[in-house]
This record gives sequence, structure tokens and C-alpha cells, in this order.
Amino acid sequence: MTRTITPRAARPLVLLLLAVAGLLLAGAGPAAAHAALTGSDPQQGVVVPQAPAQVSLTFSEQVAMGDDSLRVLDPAGKRVDTGKPANISGTTYAVRLRGGLAKGTYTVTYQVISADSHPVGGAYTFSIGAPSKTSVVTGGQEVGGGLVGLLYGVGRYASYAGFIVLAGGAVFVLACWQRGAGVRAVQRLVVSGWLTLTTATLALLLLRGSYTTSGKAGDIVDLDLLGQVLQTKTGAALVSRLLLLAAAALFVAVLFGVYEKREDEEKRDLTFGLAIGGTVVAAGLAASWAMAEHASVGLQPGIAMPVDVVHLLAVAAWLGGLAALLVALYRAPADRPVEPAAVRRFSRLAFGSVVALIATGVYQSWRQLGSWSALTGTRYGQLLLVKVALVLVLVAIASFSRRWTARLAEAAADRAAVKTGKAAVKAGAAKAGAGAGKADRAAGKAGAASAKAGGKSRTKETAKAAVAESSAASAPDSAEGSAKTSAKASAKKPAKAPVEAAATGKQATGAAAKGKQATEAAAAGGDARRAAQLARQRAAMDAARLKRQRDADPNRSGLRRSVLAEAGVAVVLLVVTTVLTQTEPGRTVEEAAAATSSSSSSSSSSSAGTVTLDMPFDTGGQNGKGVVRLDIDPARVGGNEMHLYVQRPDGKAFDVPEVKVAFTLTAKSIGPLPVAPDHITTGHWAASGVEIPMAGDWQVAVTVRTSDIDQVTVTKNAQIG
Repeated sequence: MTRTITPRAARPLVLLLLAVAGLLLAGAGPAAAHAALTGSDPQQGVVVPQAPAQVSLTFSEQVAMGDDSLRVLDPAGKRVDTGKPANISGTTYAVRLRGGLAKGTYTVTYQVISADSHPVGGAYTFSIGAPSKTSVVTGGQEVGGGLVGLLYGVGRYASYAGFIVLAGGAVFVLACWQRGAGVRAVQRLVVSGWLTLTTATLALLLLRGSYTTSGKAGDIVDLDLLGQVLQTKTGAALVSRLLLLAAAALFVAVLFGVYEKREDEEKRDLTFGLAIGGTVVAAGLAASWAMAEHASVGLQPGIAMPVDVVHLLAVAAWLGGLAALLVALYRAPADRPVEPAAVRRFSRLAFGSVVALIATGVYQSWRQLGSWSALTGTRYGQLLLVKVALVLVLVAIASFSRRWTARLAEAAADRAAVKTGKAAVKAGAAKAGAGAGKADRAAGKAGAASAKAGGKSRTKETAKAAVAESSAASAPDSAEGSAKTSAKASAKKPAKAPVEAAATGKQATGAAAKGKQATEAAAAGGDARRAAQLARQRAAMDAARLKRQRDADPNRSGLRRSVLAEAGVAVVLLVVTTVLTQTEPGRTVEEAAAATSSSSSSSSSSSAGTVTLDMPFDTGGQNGKGVVRLDIDPARVGGNEMHLYVQRPDGKAFDVPEVKVAFTLTAKSIGPLPVAPDHITTGHWAASGVEIPMAGDWQVAVTVRTSDIDQVTVTKNAQIG
């Protein structure tokens, strides 16, 4: 007996895959900024002799700013900026400062929205005259995190999943299995996709204001924030998605209403109309993502947005159709199973979708990465490699599904051939039996005619003999005949009484028959419900028998297993794709790092006698990568000022649990001389009076600890004196 996977047995596997997907989504963290800070004036960590008139920030792309998006705080944490931030040129934005600022360390904080709809936040410091301690805490400047960020990420995942199930399920019904329009399980799947996408879109619209500003749960129902969201590009995209979902509801109603009730011949014209209308609605829904995210900014947006639409439609046709096929294999009624021909049609559709995904994915990867180094050196590139690996696994499993489909089709063809042969044998036997029956009937008619002719001749001879005998005996018997005649006449009179009695008996018998019919009618009425119940039981038994026969097919069982495995991998793939859309593209990360490096070089060259060292590090743990920048001023024998900055790979300042510095002059066997810098603000440490006893080529070792167990020491040489 072939072992099959039942829906009940498949539930633990599906729940496990959903749990893995949830962990991946929960571990995604805050949405990574897609616009990076590439420059500032004053620059990060610089000490300027006089207070500047304004502070300007330059980003990798245009951003949206509010009244409080750019702030400057003095060492006591009080705001010293005046007026609203302004776009002074291109991607550079500035805010003016009050006059007469005192010496000390000032903190610049910014919180903006990038052109691809993601929030961007950060902070850095500069000093006027000389560095000082500051009371400003910028650790909470990370935007897009917390409970609101998690809910927003879940909403994004749900919206992608709903769109894929809605569009892909409809494509499967129209292009692969039109009989599936009448299957209740398939109807529920597509309708659930519409409900999920609609609910997620409404949730994203409400969460958007808090997600891009305060991150507080109480601001979700803030109508003022909602009004501001509706005026943004993302708000317009979400509203347009809701309007298109209204048209999608009409499409679903026609698909599972009027279309399902039509005959096969009448469905042709309606199929064409539904295909055109559904394609337009699906493309519009896909465009609501393309017009507000990665594809809308950066290189070649006019090409990137249509390519992104095609990419999303291909994903929906493949993964959504896969979900519909899985439901059909497990939940379709026994009298309407999914046919091998429908599975073959979906296999061809999936192959075309994969080809479209490869073509559009290669273009998108080139556009978002820009270099081979970004493929392995950035989080976006690493996630992209994971996505490619999952797609390859999915294609490999799909190849097994194609094999099971071919075997299922061959088995169906063999069964059809056997049925055709049996029908031919039955037809031949029936024809031969009909010929034999005709011959027997002809022989019977001939025998009857012969017997009739012989009977007539014998009757005539017997009659003649009887007449002769009667005439010979008529004379002696005449008296006796008269007596018999009178006796018969007298006997006929008293026979009337029995005849009347017989008539009365017939009437009584008729009344009894009518009573019996009435009793039988009453009994029939009482047994009608019982008969209907028995009919339902027989139908259920027949359906169960057909289901057992269908499930016992090893080819169908193998196809179920492979399709279930595909669906599980697709769930994880969708999570990785959702996280990928929230991650800063590799091209932007590298451009920001290059801009930060060039600004650091120009800063060190403009400050005579100052040595600046940039040392990348990787502790191997979570958030273990970054860059340490060390400034030594004036880099001469005697006392020196030392400033140390810790930055992420994208140039953002961040704190680590511990930083230590040591100086060693190997040529003279001096050192290591330890230095314990003081923490000034986020990502900034400083130490004054650092004594360098001798000129020479000193080795500077910086130890960075990012967790209780993750630590690394990086070194670089600096010429002192």
C-alpha cells in the first residue's frame, strides 16, 4: 500500500515552515535606510575654530524632510537651530544656527524619509573650539524599529503574500484548470488572498505615520499623521492599491459566479475578457509597489519600474499558482480532481515565470549592487545570495514535480486506453449477441408456421369423422336428447343468486385494495426521509471510495509531496524577499562608504599635523562589522588629543560595549602604552594629554568588543613627530 500525506499530516510541516518564516521576519530588525548620508558640513568629529552659520547634510538620494527632521543640540541638549530645513542644492539640505554659540561638542540629529519610502535616521558630532562632554543621548535615533517597525514588517509580508495568492490563484484557474472555478477550496484560497491584501494595506496606511516618525504605538491612530501620509508618494500608492482592490473584488465575483456557471463553450469569450481585465488589475497592483520603492529611485527608473512589475507578476504566477495547485491536490472533491492536463499546463506556466524572473532579477541585481564586491560585502548582497539559493532549490524540487506530472499523465493515458479497449470488446459482444438473437427469432417463426399448417389438416379430418359417427347414432338417441335439453333449461334459473354474490365480493375486494394503497402511500411518505438519508450515505461512501482510489495512486501521492515541499521553500523565499526590500542596496552602501572615506581624507589633509587612521573590523558576531577612525592631533612628541569614532559599514555612528587603544614603537621596544578614552556621545570617544615619548613609526592597536564574547584587535602604523 502506498503511503500518502494527508492534509492533517501536512499541517505540522506547514506550521514549522511558517514558524521559520516568522523567525526570519522577526530577526530582520529595523528597516535599513535606503538613502545614506554621504557628506556633512561641518564634518563628523571635526573641531572648527568658529561657530558655523548653518549645518548641511548631503544624502545619496533626495529625501523628504519635516520641520523637525534636522536638529542641532548644544552640550546641554538644547536646540540651537532656527527655522525649517531647506533643500539648498540637489541632495544637500541645511538648517541655520543661532549666533554666539559657545565652545564645546554639538550633536547633529536627522530623521528623514528616503525617496524609496524608507525612514532614515542618525546623528554625529562636531566641536567648536575644543571638544567637551555632552549630555545628548542619541541611541534611540534608530528609526523603523520597535513594535511599530515589527508590525510594519509583518504588514509588508502579508501584503506580498496576499497579492501572490490572489493573482496566482486566479491565473491558475483561468489558464490551467477552469473547472477549478467551481471548487470551494480554490475559491476560499483566492478570496483569502484578497482579504489579506486589503487588510494589510489598510494596516500599513495607519502604521506609516508612526513608522516614519516617533515609532510610538499611540501615534498609529493619529489623524494628523495619517493626513501627512496621504500627501506622500507612499500614501498615494497605498490608496491606489485600495482602489484597485475594489476592481479585484468585482473580478473575483465574476470568476466564481457567472464564469463558473457557464458551459465550456460559453466560457471562451468570457475567459478572454477576464484574462485582459485581470492582467490590467494585477499589473496595477504590482505598480503600487514599483512606484514607491527601490525601482522608483536610482539608476534608470523608467526601465526599472516596468521590470519590477513584470518581476512581481512572474512571482505571483509561479508561487500563487503553486499554492492553488497544492490546495487542489489536497482539497479538491473526489468527483472533481485536478486533471493531469491542468498540472502540465501549470508546469509550462511556471517555466515561463522562472525565465521572466531570471531575466528581470539579473537586471535588478546589477542595478542595486553595482559591483561584485557588494555581492559579498554588503547585507543586501548576502540576502540576494540567499534568495538565489532558495530559487535554485525551488527549481530543483519543481523538476521532481514535472517528473511526477509526466508519470501521472502516462498513467491517465493508460487507464483511458484500457477503458477504450473494454468498451470496444463490449460493443463487439453486443453486436454478436444481436445477430444470434435475430437468427433464433427467424427459426422460431418458421417452426410456428409449420405447426399451424399441420394442425389445420388434422382438425379437418377429425371433424369429418365426427359428423359421420353422429349421423349414425342420431335416431336412437333423439328421446334422450330432448330430456337433456329440458333439464339444462330448468338448471339455468337458480344460477342468478351465485352471480350476485360474486359481484358483491368483487366490490369488497376493491375497497380492500384501495385501503391497502392508502396504507402504502402513508408508509412511503414516512420512508422518504429515510430514503434520502440512505442516498446521502451511499453518495458519501462513493465519494470516500473514489478519494481512497485517488489517494492510492503513487504518482499523485508523489506529486503532492513535491508540491508541498515547493510551497514550504516558497514561504521562506517570500520572507527573504520581504527583508530584502527593506535593506539598503549594496550600491548605495558602497557609495556612502566611498564618500565618507573621501571626506575623512580631505579632513585629515586640511588639518596640518593631524593623523587620521581608518581601520575596518569584524568581530564575527551580530552587528560585528564596522570601521574605527582614529584622529591624533597634532601627532607629535608630547601631549596629543585623540578622538576615536566607531561607524557601521554605511557610515552611521554606533556604540560598542568597549574600545581600547595601545601605542607600540617596535623599533625601540617601547610599549604597548595603553590609552582608555572617555565616551563622549554615540560612536565617539576621546582622550586628552596622550603622551608620545619618542618620534617614530608607531603601531596603533585598537581593540573593539561588540558583545560579551565577540572581540577583535586591529592595528595600523602612524608616523609621529
